[in-house]
Amino acid sequence: MKLFRSTAVVLALTTGLLALPAQAEVVQQNASGDPMYTANAPKGYAMIGDLLVARPLLIGATAIGVVAFVVSLPFTALGGNVGEAGQALVVEPGKEAFVRCLGCTSSGYKQN
Repeated sequence: MKLFRSTAVVLALTTGLLALPAQAEVVQQNASGDPMYTANAPKGYAMIGDLLVARPLLIGATAIGVVAFVVSLPFTALGGNVGEAGQALVVEPGKEAFVRCLGCTSSGYKQN
């Protein structure tokens, strides 16, 4: 009886593990048909949270980054890394605030 139980458990676990790749390929359909948006497929509550919490914080971070960039500009000019400072303090938070799709966790902006 113990051998039968052990064999049944191993068979059930193996079947479950073999079915995982088939379940991973199921893709939600959306109205836009955009494959990048299909991969993310944000839920409504993620969109609302992004709109009410994350976007205002990112816009504030962009504004603070602009002020920090202007204050640090003489020092970064002497150091020769003005472009890197502008990218880190202004461009990256700005792209996340204004280019990223609502509710997505990563930026979808790709420059060709």
